[in-house]
Amino acid sequence: MKVGAHVKASGGVDKAIGRAEDIGAETIQIFSGAPQAWRRKEYRPEEVEAYKAGAAEKGIGPAFIHGVYLVNLATDKEENLAKSLDALVHDMNVCHLLGVKGVIFHIGSHRGAGYEQVFRQVVESVRKIVDATPEDTWLILENSAGMGGAIGSKFEELGRIIREVGNPRVKVCLDTQHTFAAGYDLKTKDGLVAAMSEFEAEVGLDRLVAVHANDSKCPLAGGVDRHENIGEGHIGLDGFQNIMSHPAFRDVPFLLETPGFDNQGPDQRNVEILKRLREKAGLS
Repeated sequence: MKVGAHVKASGGVDKAIGRAEDIGAETIQIFSGAPQAWRRKEYRPEEVEAYKAGAAEKGIGPAFIHGVYLVNLATDKEENLAKSLDALVHDMNVCHLLGVKGVIFHIGSHRGAGYEQVFRQVVESVRKIVDATPEDTWLILENSAGMGGAIGSKFEELGRIIREVGNPRVKVCLDTQHTFAAGYDLKTKDGLVAAMSEFEAEVGLDRLVAVHANDSKCPLAGGVDRHENIGEGHIGLDGFQNIMSHPAFRDVPFLLETPGFDNQGPDQRNVEILKRLREKAGLS
């Protein structure tokens, strides 16, 4: 189990390696461009080579790209759907270019239309993306907290999409805060066992390739996407040790998306907290 974080890639993607090293991150997630804009970054060959060399030298990996926040595969607007597909295909190609694992993204919101109404469109969109991108990349669905009609708050919703798409390159990233806010009690041993048993039945543990490690500002089943620093929220230190001790997560990278104790994003203190919990779980 590697512990890492989302790090900035501004000034060149190769700069992400130094920033990861500064906070002790062993695995990373980056944006390929501005997270709130459709325009994607084009990478210079020397930048790509510098990134690959730095990652290899420092042993930082696996790495992931986080998709644009504007993506919504459930939208009823054709223009936005087309832009969503283009953005995800672009980022998947960047994964191939950089040699990183895949794109973690939010599926989007049905905005009151209901899951059944948008299910077919989401499935066809996912198929189009994987069919149009390199075989060595993963398209990684992230579970949601459920706010605003967001798809994937229940494991059953993710599992149905994956089964219908029928492609082994479609994977899942489990966000601890989203999971807790959606009503899965990861804090207690019984609650965690029940949650991961449901995940295995509906999705399959072989699909789990990353964890977004975030404590929760909102209580269990609060249904709101609000991240907190590790140990400062409703999941708490005992909850995270419980999570990290579960065999389902033994070989899965943990990526912090916390606000940071100085409100500057994931920081060394959060990384060190997770590493200590990992050691207590006997995984170091």
